[in-house]
Amino acid sequence: MNKEFKLHQHLTLNRIGYGAMRITGPGIWGPPVDREQAIQVLKRALELGVNFIDTADAYGPDVNEELIAAALYPYPAELVIATKGGFMRSGPNQWHMNGHPDHLKKALEGSLKRLKKERIQLYQLHRIDPAVPRNDTFQFLRSAKDQGLIDHIGLSEVSIEEIKAASEYFEVVSVQNKYSFDFRKWEPELNFCRENGIAFIPWNPINANNVDSMKALQGIAAKHGRSPQQIALNWLLQHSENILLIPGTSKLKHLEENMQIADFELDAADLEILNLKAPTT
Repeated sequence: MNKEFKLHQHLTLNRIGYGAMRITGPGIWGPPVDREQAIQVLKRALELGVNFIDTADAYGPDVNEELIAAALYPYPAELVIATKGGFMRSGPNQWHMNGHPDHLKKALEGSLKRLKKERIQLYQLHRIDPAVPRNDTFQFLRSAKDQGLIDHIGLSEVSIEEIKAASEYFEVVSVQNKYSFDFRKWEPELNFCRENGIAFIPWNPINANNVDSMKALQGIAAKHGRSPQQIALNWLLQHSENILLIPGTSKLKHLEENMQIADFELDAADLEILNLKAPTT
């Protein structure tokens, strides 16, 4: 199992990164309940080998990026911080798409300021907003890259057709879609990304709300002396070499458990069970 992935052939990333969303308040709204613990989790992630952190201006909003800067700035040279724009927030668990260039301009400027960066290494469009002509959104991202405000551009929750459409404006280096061993709607997109050297970053990679699936994980977990969450994440690592994981947590214990998922491999019997758990379409 390869433990690293080259993003755009020159950024070498540990395939186990960190999704920072959960260190904000309940409903991904406001400051964390325990700010000091949030800072400790971020620092510990780097100590454990994380060199890829995923965040967004909408997490908080703003709070998440500010926490990352408070904990980690000045940043190590090898650390890649990916942030996203394209959502507005009106309250806990409330998300509203906005892909208009005017909004994205403000979002990007805010992210640069909060993260204390001159440019974003990987900027991902949180969603393609159906209320805005997508070519206007793509043109803004291309312009921001041309201005040196963004190094690389990714997309989230997109189809192959949408990846191809965006590629007319810029190189798509990452795709962040909902995906887990038991939610495989985006299997064709994963395959397309692998064939084209694009990183695939699954969100909700454990899908713990699915009780039947958790039972399958528990059986395999007992066999390996691991947690069900570790089994679900390990399957992703083994399933496709272009998958980058960003498991999120606000707890040091869970962070350390997540970083151990590459220390073992599932066998053929395990993979057969998990591969058949959900259809690929």
